[in-house]
Amino acid sequence: MSEVAVPDIGDFTDVPVVEVLVAVGDTIAIDDPIVELESDKASFEVPSTAAGTITALKVQIGDKVSEGDVLIEVDEAGGDAATVPVDGEGGTSDTAAEASETVPAPNDAPGPEPEQAAAGPADASGGSAVDRATGAKAVDASPSDAPVYASPVVRRLARERGIDLAQVTGTGEKGRITKADVEGFTPGTSAPAGGAAAAADDALGLAPWPVVNFEKLGPVTREPLTKIQKLSAANLARNWVRIPHVTHNDEADITDLETFRKQLNSEQSDVKVTMVALLLKASVASLQAYPRFNSSLDGDELVVKHFYNVGFAADTPNGLVVPVVKDVDQKGILELAGEVGELSAKARAGKLMPAQMSGGNFSISSLGGIGGTSFTPIVNAPEVAILGVVRSATKPQWDGKAGVFVPRLMLPLSLSYDHRVIDGALAARFVVHLKGVLEDFRRVLL
Repeated sequence: MSEVAVPDIGDFTDVPVVEVLVAVGDTIAIDDPIVELESDKASFEVPSTAAGTITALKVQIGDKVSEGDVLIEVDEAGGDAATVPVDGEGGTSDTAAEASETVPAPNDAPGPEPEQAAAGPADASGGSAVDRATGAKAVDASPSDAPVYASPVVRRLARERGIDLAQVTGTGEKGRITKADVEGFTPGTSAPAGGAAAAADDALGLAPWPVVNFEKLGPVTREPLTKIQKLSAANLARNWVRIPHVTHNDEADITDLETFRKQLNSEQSDVKVTMVALLLKASVASLQAYPRFNSSLDGDELVVKHFYNVGFAADTPNGLVVPVVKDVDQKGILELAGEVGELSAKARAGKLMPAQMSGGNFSISSLGGIGGTSFTPIVNAPEVAILGVVRSATKPQWDGKAGVFVPRLMLPLSLSYDHRVIDGALAARFVVHLKGVLEDFRRVLL
């Protein structure tokens, strides 16, 4: 008998379980997904580290887990498994899950309810109740919470369709929301998501978000946001509002660097060296020269870090995520290129773990294959700067020694920074240093 636990997920703790993908009695193989967790950066599946028959589920939707928490027990010999699953999730039929007890959820939470168990109603007095089948304790729900009732299956359906259950009228017993209620729901108006947004608007003295019935104006199509988009929206809004952004734009001559990159790729086929890998290495040289860019604000103190973890934005079908390459200063170009390729593949497949998206000191956002001349990347708190690059272009540059214009490959650079920590002069010096490294890559050795 083996236990499968939550693996290393970086600095994250109490991460909500949003899906249980297996049931007691299932036969699984190593690397088969067990549960889906959802941090504030991304949702991800936890793979099994054992093969055999599942004999017990230790978690249910709504539970919070941290590294080392046991998820399932597996009979690796394939012995007899219990026939009754721990809860109404994890592979049971929709009918069975619909019939299970349901839990109240806050009005503004159409998605996972991390504070609540997935089964077991609260009693009439608002006190917690215990589900007889699982022993799981449901979180208190007071009348002021104005809860909605829905089964795990209905909650999953609502998440997939981007529907706020608080806006759905339940036709089931005691107002419970059914699958038919969600399937037949048609939003009539648009409004800011949840009371938190409205509270933030009030605190900042902003005008309320406009509410418009677009359906009355003409034909529309509603497309639910992806999980990544929903998770990143709040972080992006926070970073843009709370960090005083300034962006410094410049260009670097990468003619020789591009020749070097192509030469590396022609000499070996193990990994593909991309400009991102070279930018990671070059950025660390500038971070070492200007340590203030490798810091974070912590109250009235500036925490200057002496390690060099750099994130890079990866474009995926579900939105942008930022894998983090650790200890860039200690790795060579080919090793960095291999790690960038591996992390990018995992990002596209939705297989990145939180530990692979946390701990960054500085970020790079590259739109190189698409186009543009410059842009304003948003600083990724608690970092204090981010480098944006777009597609390089061949331009005429003046050669003072020869007295002629010569064609050179120029790479646009856009450095956004937190003006509370970095002033304009320091930002300009950082970019000048970075340009020098990119134009003569031997400088990374200095």
